[in-house]
Amino acid sequence: MKTHDRTLPGRGASVCDDWQAWLPDHKAKVFEAQSQHLEATYTMLSVSLDEALSLRDAGQLEKSFQTAGVTRGLCIRLAGPLGSLIRSMSEHAKHYGTVPNAAPLDPGNFQSSRSQWSARMSSVLSHVMLSHRAQFLHKLGTLNELVEDLHRDFAEAAGELDGAAATEPGIAQLWQRLDICHFDLNTCLRESIVLLKSFLVALPDNELAGFDQTYRSQLGSTPLQEPDRARLLRHRRMAPIAGE
Repeated sequence: MKTHDRTLPGRGASVCDDWQAWLPDHKAKVFEAQSQHLEATYTMLSVSLDEALSLRDAGQLEKSFQTAGVTRGLCIRLAGPLGSLIRSMSEHAKHYGTVPNAAPLDPGNFQSSRSQWSARMSSVLSHVMLSHRAQFLHKLGTLNELVEDLHRDFAEAAGELDGAAATEPGIAQLWQRLDICHFDLNTCLRESIVLLKSFLVALPDNELAGFDQTYRSQLGSTPLQEPDRARLLRHRRMAPIAGE
């Protein structure tokens, strides 16, 4: 069967080859700008969550709950641009047919049962899809869904902790949800950065400006929203651990 996959001279034979490949300056600048911005926003989220956990372990529960509430906004600052990057690569591949190498998602790299199931299905389907284009687009679609779901679960758990009473039941589960979502968001980030490198290796020079325009358009689209505070209060103690 004929496919529409496009390859470039010198393109690596695998994701590993792409990761080690040299990028010309104009592409390297795009990669560094995107990856460094995402790394910075992830670091802010991670440091804030670590602080909340440290306060909890030190017995300063009220401060730990307040700090956990701050992580909601930081999660949006990570999930928003990350989702925009994923969707930009997908939109560009659909319109131009420029498709890089893409390795299947590994369920072992995720913690929540929901994320593991999504990764497992993505891996299974990657072995039955005939074109690299279909594999690449399906992986991006899976990552985008995961980022949206994990952001929602994280924000809901953080919102429920913010202002909670230490004696309320289910507090330990909320902390566990934050930890699991944080771990899986980090996995999605790593997968996306690797995909971006492969994408730029395969991207023709004359399409770089178009990709940048698509990304800026995605950034300007409807942003992720924090869960409604009133709804969080109504459903406090009823939200399940992510994946269950």
